[in-house]
Amino acid sequence: MTNAAPAPALLTVTDLAVSYGAIRAVNGISFEVPAGGIVTLIGSNGAGKSTTLRTVSGLIAPAAGRITFRGEDITRRPPHEIVARGLGHVPEGRMVFAPLTVEENLAMGAFLQRDRAAAAASRDYVFSVFPRLKERLHQTAGTLSGGEQQMLAIGRALMGRPTCLMLDEPSLGIAPRLIATIFEKIVEINRTQGITILLVEQNARLALEVSHYAHVLETGRVACHGPSRELRDNPKVKAAYLGG
Repeated sequence: MTNAAPAPALLTVTDLAVSYGAIRAVNGISFEVPAGGIVTLIGSNGAGKSTTLRTVSGLIAPAAGRITFRGEDITRRPPHEIVARGLGHVPEGRMVFAPLTVEENLAMGAFLQRDRAAAAASRDYVFSVFPRLKERLHQTAGTLSGGEQQMLAIGRALMGRPTCLMLDEPSLGIAPRLIATIFEKIVEINRTQGITILLVEQNARLALEVSHYAHVLETGRVACHGPSRELRDNPKVKAAYLGG
């Protein structure tokens, strides 16, 4: 029996460099995210993980490099065009619209949807994944718990019907009992909907458990990469990020 061919790359980042003034935050990194997979970027604070996601989503202009999504060069495209092409982004800190209700936040995620039936179907799917959002439909986002806000941020991104979803630190500021639920839902979204996931997560152990492939970033460079199950057993990765 022959092994199945690897899935084609949905997202490709090539020689990406990003600077904040004189500081080079990302220094020539390259990686691919295969269609249907879960890929994680791990590393310490300041390694360039969040900056990479923000650059891919068009929020930061790169100093150099190329980003392609579904075979199209999206480098320096404005964020709304990138979202329209099927690349969603759940930012660090969730960034929900606190004064707006859950319902209004979800509607904001569907701002590019012209088909009302499709938008309604997306909302129904979000409620099936996160039933608590339906229970809190008319509650303002600012009164939700951290875990509920994270559910809302993911749900809002799903309203755009992405083919690839980037998640930046989804466990940050969430009660431990809800972290497992959030990550179970991330895996469920990937498995049941085929949505490709690019995950940035400070909790390296958890990230390596749910992902298929991982890249370790150190000071803006890719220090090592490989299948997540192999990196879990890598002595250097274990010592640096998994508590030995």
